[in-house]
Amino acid sequence: MNNEKTANKNQSRSPTLEDVARAAGLSPMTVSRALNNPKVVRPATIARVMEAVNVTGYIPNMLAGGLATKRTKLIAVVVPQINNNMFVDTVQAIGDELALRGYHMLLCIVGYTPESETDIVATLLSRRPDGIVLTGIHHSSDLKRIILNANIPVVEIWDMTPTPLDMLIGFSHDKIGHAIGHYFLEQGFTRFGLICASDRRAQVRKKGAIDVLRTAPGSFIREITVPAPANMQVGRSGLGQLMQNGEEYDAIICTSDTLAQGAIMEAEARGMQVPRDLKVIGFADLNFAAYNRPAITTICIDKVKMGQQAANMLADKIEGYPIAESVVDMGFSLVIRESA
Repeated sequence: MNNEKTANKNQSRSPTLEDVARAAGLSPMTVSRALNNPKVVRPATIARVMEAVNVTGYIPNMLAGGLATKRTKLIAVVVPQINNNMFVDTVQAIGDELALRGYHMLLCIVGYTPESETDIVATLLSRRPDGIVLTGIHHSSDLKRIILNANIPVVEIWDMTPTPLDMLIGFSHDKIGHAIGHYFLEQGFTRFGLICASDRRAQVRKKGAIDVLRTAPGSFIREITVPAPANMQVGRSGLGQLMQNGEEYDAIICTSDTLAQGAIMEAEARGMQVPRDLKVIGFADLNFAAYNRPAITTICIDKVKMGQQAANMLADKIEGYPIAESVVDMGFSLVIRESA
């Protein structure tokens, strides 16, 4: 019975460095050097150690091994959500580019509340990442203090400010709103509905559009705020709310392509045709926008390039290379398609 208990105990125990040393026929110190500082160990010895690692199933403690070099090769990437593909292309590009530079990405989903972001980032930093990517520029004072105290490189994405925490690559949501407003005013429209997600960046785009639309004589503007994250269902219900009192609109401005897709579906369900009876515009040029029927007019952001540049800015700073620009404005483009 005692032997059985000992066997079960050994089976449940995680392999240790000493187990690897025994399997390789080497000292624990030599194994530690081979794993943590392979430049000072002969290739044949490294091969013996790696074979023993595979046999035992040992998982090296990268944090402990990184204490000497102060590197963990881990990059934390923080985004609000990935249940639609607003951020997916950027996250994928960051991960791919970091892998080319020898880093691993730790992805965290924090939602849209500053409190959640602060709590999760504080936990992430206990893992000693070499750097961190944050979405947006609006963070709690507690998070800013935590980041500054951590003293690691930071890249903020998907927004624009001349005073980032460290480095930034993004675009102006205010200017996007202005561009949408001017586009519709140039067509002579005066009646506008806006379906806007509740997150801060969407609200900035909405305000930018309204500031321009209000300059048109006799303009009628009605807005609906829907919960984040946006999806087709809330896009449909948003248009339903806008039209519940029989109002007519020239154009519907949506703060995402998913909201625009839902608005188009609701318009068609009500016997309307887009764009004949109603123009609809979205944001982000998501991968379905060009293939929707009608294809969705939208604002295009180069999401892949943003991710690639963010990853390289971070890796360059970690590795001591000079950063040409700490703030990069990627800009945006208006993509005119069938819906508007």
